[in-house]
Amino acid sequence: MAAEGTPTLYEWAGGAEAFDRLTVRFYERVRADEIVGALFADMPDDHPHHVALWLAEVFHGPTTYSERHGGYHHMLAMHLGKGITPEQRRQWVNLLSAAADDVGMPGDPEFRSALMAYAEWGSRLALENSQPGADPPREAPMPHWGWGEAPPYTPG
Repeated sequence: MAAEGTPTLYEWAGGAEAFDRLTVRFYERVRADEIVGALFADMPDDHPHHVALWLAEVFHGPTTYSERHGGYHHMLAMHLGKGITPEQRRQWVNLLSAAADDVGMPGDPEFRSALMAYAEWGSRLALENSQPGADPPREAPMPHWGWGEAPPYTPG
């Protein structure tokens, strides 16, 4: 847990608007990508916003995703049977990192370490859960990501 007075990752990133910018740009990159684009060919127009709500909640923002879209169970269901490949998983992570640069997400090592640690964790779960015959637990708590070993550096 962050020390009292330490902003959450959600706050540090810039709140809801920052996550919306990130996911809009990210899915622009995804749709144009030869490796992962096909996985998202039938993606509804509001998908980036739903993912922004998910990320906001994961990074200790509002619980809107859980309240409106079903939380972990719903996100899990989105990956079942997709057959994601290791190459697609890696490219997804790379595109997220590039989109974060594109939209000016905080570039400090502490924030980016947390963002990319979540991307690695989440994408590896999606990879496993997307395989034929995968039988992941249908219920699990909403993941919440924090600063981990490197909280934000604030001189002073």
